[in-house]
Parts: sequence; C-alpha cells; structure tokens
Amino acid sequence: MSPDESNPKRPRRRRSDGERSRAAILDEAARLATVEGIGGLSLSRLADAVGMSKSGLFAHFKSKQELQLATIEVANSLFDEQVLEPASSASTGLERLRRLTDAYLRYVEAENFPGGCFFASVLAEVEMQPGPVRDRLIAFLGDWLERLEGAVREAQDEGAIDPAEDPGQLAFELEAALLLSNFQFVVVRTSEPIERARRAIERRLETTSVATPTA
Repeated sequence: MSPDESNPKRPRRRRSDGERSRAAILDEAARLATVEGIGGLSLSRLADAVGMSKSGLFAHFKSKQELQLATIEVANSLFDEQVLEPASSASTGLERLRRLTDAYLRYVEAENFPGGCFFASVLAEVEMQPGPVRDRLIAFLGDWLERLEGAVREAQDEGAIDPAEDPGQLAFELEAALLLSNFQFVVVRTSEPIERARRAIERRLETTSVATPTA
C-alpha cells in the first residue's frame, strides 16, 4: 500500500510567498476601500500602504480595475464565510432568514473593515459609475436580496410566514434595518444600533406569523 493510499487525507498545500503577498495586498485593499473608496485604490496608494514598490505590486495586478475586482472577490469570500455559511445549515426558511440577518449584524459588529460593511460602503460610491466594478457589486446586492427573499418564500411555503406578505417587500424592510444599523455603527462604534436592528427585525417577523385559528 502506498503512503497516499494509507493516508487518504492529503496535507494542505502551503501558500507560496507570492500567494501570501497577494492575500496581504488584497486584505489591505479591502480595508482601504471602505475608508478611501474603491475608486481610490490606485496601485501607488496601495504600494505605500503595504510597504511594497509599485513595480512589485504590478507583479500581482496589471491594472487598477483588476485590483478592484480582486478586492471585491476577497470581501465576498469573507461575507460568504461570516454571513452565508452560518445560515446554510438552517432547517427551515424562517430559521434561515433569522440566521442571515443575525449573521450580518455580527459581521458588522466584528469590525472586519474600518468603514463598516464592505459592500454597503463601496456600493454607495459606485452606483453612478457604470462598468465591470459596478456590475460585480450590483450582482452581489441582487444575490443577497434574493437570498433574503428566497428564505421568506420558503417560510411561506412551510406555513411560518403569512402567504399574504410580499416577499420582496419584507426582504426590503429587513435590509433597510441592516443597512441603517451598519451606517450608525460606523459612526457611534457601540452595540446600540446593532441591538436596535435585532429588535426591529424580530418585531417585523412577529407581524408576519400566521395566526392560529381559535377553537
């Protein structure tokens, strides 16, 4: 029996120095984007921030747009890990909806980025700037709202949410509470807006419950 056959779990491949450098660059780029804007992510500005020469940075990214798109993907991966994955094992639509909203609030409160939620920050910046960067961010927003709305529809199918509720409208209202909590948290840096959002979301969900008929 070969070593590979006796030990089916292969060791993780270690990242090369180049991969580690790229990851460090993108981590810093994501942080800067929430403070200075994704439009401010120039190769020279980022080179200064990470202590690298501009020519060294060019080895990883050939253009500003390539850097911006790669930064979005890194932020997306973190969002998937901290917000989407905790909800993936929910057994019902209502539980998934609650997990999605709660995980988002935890993601904000964890202060992954100095400017709050990466996507809330950069979407506000690029909304009137057509191009691949805006398109990618709009696709993220569409996917996120579809997940909220999909969880509402699933809960309706299960009888947990009144079928008379408009799923898109409910998703919009929940997203409004999440966004406001993010913007206020960035300003005050206390848990108050997070807790207010939790209460607002729970109260709204209580109004959606299907009334149990009385005997």
